[in-house]
Amino acid sequence: MTAGTPQPVRIDTGTAHPARVYDWLLGGKDNYPVDEAVGERLPAQARDGAHQNRQFMHRAAAWLAAQGIDQFLDVGTGIPTEPNLHQVVQRVEPRAKVVYADNDPIVLRHAEALLVSSPEGVTDYIQADVRRPAEIIEHARDVLDFGRPIALSLIALLHFIPDDQDPRGILRDLLAVLPSGSYLVLSHAASDIHPELAEQAISEYAKGGIRLAIRPRGEVARFLDGLDLVEPGLVTVTQWFKDPETAPEPEFSGIYGAVARIP
Repeated sequence: MTAGTPQPVRIDTGTAHPARVYDWLLGGKDNYPVDEAVGERLPAQARDGAHQNRQFMHRAAAWLAAQGIDQFLDVGTGIPTEPNLHQVVQRVEPRAKVVYADNDPIVLRHAEALLVSSPEGVTDYIQADVRRPAEIIEHARDVLDFGRPIALSLIALLHFIPDDQDPRGILRDLLAVLPSGSYLVLSHAASDIHPELAEQAISEYAKGGIRLAIRPRGEVARFLDGLDLVEPGLVTVTQWFKDPETAPEPEFSGIYGAVARIP
């Protein structure tokens, strides 16, 4: 079953948006010249990083589904790019329920057409901003059972929330309503892996009107305070994998990733 939040779609094509820049980095076509301009100015490694970040999401989501997690709340979804999170988890658990949220109306437009659930499962989507977590939770309660474990997915999102917008408070509010045994899947751009590239990315996103708050490992780790890290812990996204026979890819991402359990 697939549900959604029908509403008029008003897309600002004159201002760059992180979801559309990310779409351009992944080779997508659902972006505008203003988004492409930002993407073209970014370091060449940004494209590799976008793909490596996406692959981390696939691995983490599949592992969680294999552990029996069948409810997912994906905030900062981005423009649908196959395989999407629900496709990854419903291959493992066809009855899985997934709620997507993003603040770019173009994501909603494509979600209506592309985020189609398996017959046994559910996908739902809402246009909402992570800076208003209560709205996201209120909508998600219509689909997800908050009495059972839920995986909260924040992929490449929190580095778009500067400190003056209280990213830790936002995350705290989202985690506070999740029951014990739930999980957080997090990826976050790093300022201390490739510092010169991080500075360039901050500058180029700023030219497009997008504030970027890239953080060092210690600050990213603070988002995980009080949670039980799943091995291999907080590592670069290329190093997070569960198949012992899989070798890490060369590290181009400059992105940290982690999966953590709510005790």
